[in-house]
Amino acid sequence: MDEPVEFTDIYVDEAMVDRATEVLRSGRYVKGPMVERFEAAFAEFCGTDHAVGVASGTDAIYLALRAAGVDPGEDVFVPAHTFFATVSPVLELGANPVFVDHDPDTYTMDPRDLAEKVAAADDPAAVVPVHIYGHPADMDAIGDVAEAHDMAMIEDACQAHGATDGGDRAGSLGDAGAFSFYPSKNMTVAGDGGILTTDDPDLAREARMLRNHGRDDDGEHVRLGLNHRLGELHAALGLEQLQHVDDWNEKRRAAAQRYTDRLEDVEAVTTPDTRDDTEHVYHLYVIQAPDRDDLQDSLNDAGVETGIHYPVPTHEHPAVAERLDGSPQVPRTERLTERILSVPMHPRITDTEIDRVCAAIERHYDR
Repeated sequence: MDEPVEFTDIYVDEAMVDRATEVLRSGRYVKGPMVERFEAAFAEFCGTDHAVGVASGTDAIYLALRAAGVDPGEDVFVPAHTFFATVSPVLELGANPVFVDHDPDTYTMDPRDLAEKVAAADDPAAVVPVHIYGHPADMDAIGDVAEAHDMAMIEDACQAHGATDGGDRAGSLGDAGAFSFYPSKNMTVAGDGGILTTDDPDLAREARMLRNHGRDDDGEHVRLGLNHRLGELHAALGLEQLQHVDDWNEKRRAAAQRYTDRLEDVEAVTTPDTRDDTEHVYHLYVIQAPDRDDLQDSLNDAGVETGIHYPVPTHEHPAVAERLDGSPQVPRTERLTERILSVPMHPRITDTEIDRVCAAIERHYDR
């Protein structure tokens, strides 16, 4: 059997080790200069006025919604096809998640379905489009719906570091953006971590208080907040990773193009599409196959590791379903989850490895 193709990869170089050593020698592990430097650098990277380092991407979504003023009982529109962490902050706030179907070409939130569901909602407050797999959602069309109904627009950019829409970076396209630095992401901090981006100084100020027990600059606890802080060590490593992410994204795009070219003649397989005037960063390369489970078994036998992101529509998870009244109408998402398969994708993947994956797919359909 061939050696397995690794599904993810993380770069750690000497500069990152030096950064970590610098923090350890400083004795400043929280609320220090590295977080401030990382926030400034990440805001510049995204083209926003503010960035607020937090403990995870989930925290970034939660704090963005809370700082934007979403209250219990209000409606927050989320994709049905996304990771659980897009929706759990909505429920944690006591708000009502309303599930929106996906665009069949890009897997991102369908603005038309959003418009219909917002028009039928009782109390629309916010929308959380997800740049799923690294492809930007249609923020212009979604933004038109949000503006027409006075809703906050919070980007879930947890898979989209460096992606662009119309030349503008993810994280700068809504009222706030949320990023994750979990180890499998396009850039990471060697552990959990996240960041919130925004041009709104009031939203940034509120988020900074809420991440630190609701404490203001005078040391008074003026909000009911918890500890959602990003540590100095994680910020130092993120600062170094940020120097490389554009290059890593370019390598991902090149790998994705090779996959697409190699699989073009495999009629059973649908390769991912990209909307005009966007830059996909391919956190994942996700194909569709009518016999997904059989294909996955064949690839596993060939030594190719794959994944399914995500096998269960978000509203069907028990922690969500038990809080909903009825079943959301998202037929495209329910079909999609039976067809999707993530094949190996990371910046170090070689042409030879991609060709081996594609050859295994071709052999499966030539049987």
